[in-house]
Amino acid sequence: MKKPYIICHMMTSVDGRIDCAMTSQLPGVSDYYSTLNALNTPTTVSGRVTAELEMAEPGVFIAKDNTPLNKESYSKKANAKGYEIIVDTHGKLLWNNASGMEKPYLIITSEQVSKEYLNYLDEQNISWIACGKEKIDLARACKILADNFGVKRMSIVGGPAINTAFLNAGLLDEISILIGAGIDGRMEMPSVFDGRDMNYPLTHLTLSDVEKFDSGAVWLRYKTKGLA
Repeated sequence: MKKPYIICHMMTSVDGRIDCAMTSQLPGVSDYYSTLNALNTPTTVSGRVTAELEMAEPGVFIAKDNTPLNKESYSKKANAKGYEIIVDTHGKLLWNNASGMEKPYLIITSEQVSKEYLNYLDEQNISWIACGKEKIDLARACKILADNFGVKRMSIVGGPAINTAFLNAGLLDEISILIGAGIDGRMEMPSVFDGRDMNYPLTHLTLSDVEKFDSGAVWLRYKTKGLA
């Protein structure tokens, strides 16, 4: 299947936690951004929860007419070197107008999204992809990204839900983890991957590179051996 080369890139504490408020306090947090740049992935992908906290406008979209799209489609509003992709299954987040953005927004939803929400995105000059009958078909979305948006490499930089969704779909080519020199230790804090069904087998990886930083952070890169 044609798709971009996809890397999951995260910063964690030594105990594998990824809570943003915590990781921002870790020595080497600036190394996260330099390592992300080194991956040469101009397109990045975030889940709805991360986007709601860090990118979207306050509030949620409330449609007057909830008629769903009920078909696969896409709208391309920009030819860009890279996109800020947000996975928002039902189309709820609010956005500023994306006109003139160097790295414009691109929203991926399911076919259950309302036509009204897609019209709203068009008015905001925001590109979108709708695919998957009940939930997003990530494999199909990745093919559309490669074929119609020219995306060749992208990093998943969201939370455990979006990371695990790409893992379960067999779409990750590489896992990139920057471990900061600190311990979280709090109960029920998010980890890089979480929420898999108990029947899923262990995912085996192949170590491809290790790098140490003056901050005490360690950068680990793993190949997935082809999870699809």
